[in-house]
Amino acid sequence: MSSEKDKSTQKVTLASNDGSHIEVDRVVAERSMLIKNLIEDLGDDSVSTAAIPIPNVNDPVLRKVVEWCEKHRGDSQQSTEEENDSRKKTTDIDEWDQKFMQVDQEMLFEIILAANYLDIKALLDVGCKTVANMIKGKSPEEIRKTFNITNDFTPEEEEQIRRENEWAEDR
Repeated sequence: MSSEKDKSTQKVTLASNDGSHIEVDRVVAERSMLIKNLIEDLGDDSVSTAAIPIPNVNDPVLRKVVEWCEKHRGDSQQSTEEENDSRKKTTDIDEWDQKFMQVDQEMLFEIILAANYLDIKALLDVGCKTVANMIKGKSPEEIRKTFNITNDFTPEEEEQIRRENEWAEDR
């Protein structure tokens, strides 16, 4: 196994599902638990000679994910239970991450899917919080308009749902 110093200078190549190759520092790639576990399972020699396939992510999305991982390369990887609780209770997002997530909806959802697939919890949190902030304080109609969702409820069904969920309404 290589030392931490070797890891910081070692490069790995990621191959997107559309054939693009991106070379990144190993420590950046290992922000993804999927990639980190893959490297540990395959061994250092395998990843230094062959590209790591990322079959569920295309080039533009993979480049965005790598950009985020570069920026957060020094962040702690694992959170304590206490941090997890506080993290779940807030939709606050760092300024850099807010700017990073200012992309079209399709790219935003692709980033969320990629973060989930690659097991990058912090990026997944940022993506989900971004979506939560997009719908915060909006009516169901406004949310449908924002995400281009067709309302397939009859007026009667909608009224029944409202009655059943009165307890959840803001007072």
